[in-house]
Amino acid sequence: MARLLLVDDEKGLLEMMQEALRKEDFTNIDAATNAQEALNLIQKNKYSVILLDVMLPDMDGYQLCTKIREITLAPIMFLTARTTDLDVLTGFNVGADDYITKPFKPLEVMARIKAIIRREERYRHINENNEDLKLNFGRIHVNQETAQVIVDGEEVHFTAKEFKLLSFFCKNPNFIFSLETLYEKVWETDYLGDTNSVMVYINRLRKKIETNPNRPDTLVNIRGLGYKFIPPKGQDL
Repeated sequence: MARLLLVDDEKGLLEMMQEALRKEDFTNIDAATNAQEALNLIQKNKYSVILLDVMLPDMDGYQLCTKIREITLAPIMFLTARTTDLDVLTGFNVGADDYITKPFKPLEVMARIKAIIRREERYRHINENNEDLKLNFGRIHVNQETAQVIVDGEEVHFTAKEFKLLSFFCKNPNFIFSLETLYEKVWETDYLGDTNSVMVYINRLRKKIETNPNRPDTLVNIRGLGYKFIPPKGQDL
């Protein structure tokens, strides 16, 4: 059964969201009104989706998201009044999987939560039925069962979305994918005309897997076509 965590200092909003979620048959819901309370709950429980506000009394939501990513890969959705492009990009940069601005439509939030849960369940099912859960490419090793990535002999932390994008590239080496295709395949939703979030994640992957992120030779851009994963030299395919 899905378990959700709501983090917002507006108690009225928390009550409204809990009521809306219960109407959609979500009954296992925890709530926190500050960052420390949220971290305590996350350390004790496993959540299907975590919903965060940015403006919290003891720590901003971006900092909290970074700390959460040190504990869990659970999907994170921001629900916030911070609406600028920079705010949205910051949210994705610190590890969010989705970003919705206030005021929002409760039905849209419910739909997105359900979509995230379906995606996670499909991804887990694919991994459970995939015999080749370990993808090894020279200095890059990806274990889909444990969500562990080793680069140059060192374990590197990846958020859930980063890990999914890297896994997709590793499963399809030397194939070129447009930003639109990557969005549809990894985000598992229809492309709506905004590729910024995909670019943010590609840049984050480069910082973690490239020897020189400023001159990438593993996750490369093919001008006018898209991106492809070129296994490090010395790896036979």
